[in-house]
Amino acid sequence: MIVGTAGHIDHGKTTLVRALTGVETDRLAEEKARGISIELGYAYQPTGDGGVLGFVDVPGHERFIHTMLAGAAGVDFALLVVAADDGVMPQTREHLAILDLLGITQGAVALAKADRVDGARIEEVADELRELLAGTALASSPVFPVSAASGQGIDALRDHLHAEAQAMQRADEAGGFRLAVDRSFSLKGAGTVVTGTVFAGRVAVGDEVMVTPVGKTVRLRGLHVMNQPAQEGRTGQRCALNLAGVAKDDIARGDWIVSPRLHAPTARFDVRLNLSPAAPGPLAHWAPVHLHLGAAHVMARVALLEGDKLAPGESMLAQLVCDKPIGALNGDRFILRDAEARHTLGGGRVLDPDAPARKRKTPLRLAELAALETPGVAQRLTHLLDLGGVNLNTCGAHWNRTDLAGQLPADAVRIQAGQEDWAFSAAHWASLGEKLVADLAGFHERFPDEQGPETARARRMFFPKLAAPVFAARVDALYRQGSLQRSGAWLHLPTHTVELSREDEALWQRIRPWLAESPLDPPWMRDLAKRTGRDEATMRRLLQKLARQGKLYPVVRDLFYLPEAVAQLAAIVQDLEHASGETRAAEFRDRSGLSRKRAIQVLEFFDRVGYTRRVREAHRLRNADMFGRMEHAA
Repeated sequence: MIVGTAGHIDHGKTTLVRALTGVETDRLAEEKARGISIELGYAYQPTGDGGVLGFVDVPGHERFIHTMLAGAAGVDFALLVVAADDGVMPQTREHLAILDLLGITQGAVALAKADRVDGARIEEVADELRELLAGTALASSPVFPVSAASGQGIDALRDHLHAEAQAMQRADEAGGFRLAVDRSFSLKGAGTVVTGTVFAGRVAVGDEVMVTPVGKTVRLRGLHVMNQPAQEGRTGQRCALNLAGVAKDDIARGDWIVSPRLHAPTARFDVRLNLSPAAPGPLAHWAPVHLHLGAAHVMARVALLEGDKLAPGESMLAQLVCDKPIGALNGDRFILRDAEARHTLGGGRVLDPDAPARKRKTPLRLAELAALETPGVAQRLTHLLDLGGVNLNTCGAHWNRTDLAGQLPADAVRIQAGQEDWAFSAAHWASLGEKLVADLAGFHERFPDEQGPETARARRMFFPKLAAPVFAARVDALYRQGSLQRSGAWLHLPTHTVELSREDEALWQRIRPWLAESPLDPPWMRDLAKRTGRDEATMRRLLQKLARQGKLYPVVRDLFYLPEAVAQLAAIVQDLEHASGETRAAEFRDRSGLSRKRAIQVLEFFDRVGYTRRVREAHRLRNADMFGRMEHAA
């Protein structure tokens, strides 16, 4: 169990930790000279069951609230320290408010310096504390009068902390590893060491992890858990990680050490924001604030999503826009302080760490955020599926879960396309198919002389927000059902046909053999016009009409290929993909016999219609079936 101290300056937090553990947590010369804590201090003590009790001692001065917040992140148990002679003071109240906003539900109160006052004063301050705690998550916390000087109550408090540690339910260790860095330093002979609290998962010596938000991959060279050498660290423990491949100055307080799949830095995320009843006034839309999340401290703006102002004691959905990226996942707690860092304003939970910059207040978006507030994973998924598709890869990373597929409703439709794993409710999946058929019917009505839209164009027209692999899967399902047909890259309903005029048909039958004479290097439009004795405008109109019907492909302006020629070139791309995982222009040129310029033009055409996608200097296969299920018309 990790115990975090809290309380006003000079109320005896550090002295109490020393009395409980025998460890002096003030290590800086300035701290010893001034007699106040400036930085976070740490102490550890074995428990009777073989475990270790960890203490994080925080500064009490109002100027060091940001340091207190870094230390409070991830603690299991709050030890609120109040001097019996002074009683409740400003930082007593502010620290308590922070603990409540962080959702810390277990704790105790140490009524310190009890040897300096009489029994009546102790009862008076104890009553004041019970009143202060009422209405917070720590309302039922016991009060222990203690004195580090005389030893009064120290054993009783220590015994209570050990009992609480033994009774504490161990945190769920599912999900990837996350450690919030609160200190980074270098040790001679060891290299870079970072310390922090493990928020989730496990890590073992030899593992590769990432530094977020910088995105640097490092290896865990060595590990100390609760101040003891170890081979493995897990959720709820304080760990010191000896990292290989990074300098101490490359990692700072506020960074995260995470499993690679959890590296997703964000500067914009949606939250449930609770404004403290003690906030000095309403919070306005786009107000500047200090944001504290984990051990991070950055400046941010608050975009309110359900109004222009948030009153003290009230709650609202909001978006936080940071001045630089940080690490954040669904469920993370955060604290906001005002622009001058004088008052704690409120806090809440992260809902979506990858929030949209536009349309953030639409009814659909607010419904999605309401669904993300649902506590149970299975229920949350069900609500989200009712609103649209769920990317299980993205949600799995945002929620730090690896078991989302097993939490889906029994009738959910799961679509796995390449690296993407999507899920839809049966009703929503069916509605997507119905909409696509209806949209194609509307297209045919507006453009009766066209075969239909290209697949990529159809997605842009009808489902611009639907992921390309999901749209391809929906098209495939309708194709197998016979609800739509493909003619090369064009989609159309089975009942839709396009007829050429008698004159156009005769001209088409005349030029088709010429296109087939050299299918990979067909004649240009102007050459066809000259050979037939027609003007270029007439020939261009015919070729474009044939392209709209799926009988030709406009690979380059005024250069049209027969479907079988495109299929031949597409097969070369598939061969190169299978051989080396990508297609590059030089290899494609050599295999096809085309000039370099024409090879690039063909590859750009494949990118344009969605058969491939450009990845830097290469092209990766996207829709292998696009030219493999063609229905040709001669």
